[in-house]
Amino acid sequence: MSPRLDTDEATRQMSTLHADWTIDAEATSITRRFACDTFAAAVQLANVAAWLGEKHNHHPDVTFGWGYCTVRYTSHDVGGLSGRDFRSAAALDALVA
Repeated sequence: MSPRLDTDEATRQMSTLHADWTIDAEATSITRRFACDTFAAAVQLANVAAWLGEKHNHHPDVTFGWGYCTVRYTSHDVGGLSGRDFRSAAALDALVA
């Protein structure tokens, strides 16, 4: 288990991610909304995020519909953000670049 990051460290970690990632006001989760040209593309992106979650044993919350896929990371076991969230988000960024 990775320790929970304090607000300052979580904010610093944001600079390692794609600029489209956002952090919530409490610094407990990070979210990225991807624009997709089709519903099928949104489903495929959701599947990539799910596959990556299985690979890293760290599963995001994923929502999708026509034209979008939203991925949200948090570490439920520590009640906020941990290094796992940022590593997983960076891995997703690398896959969809």
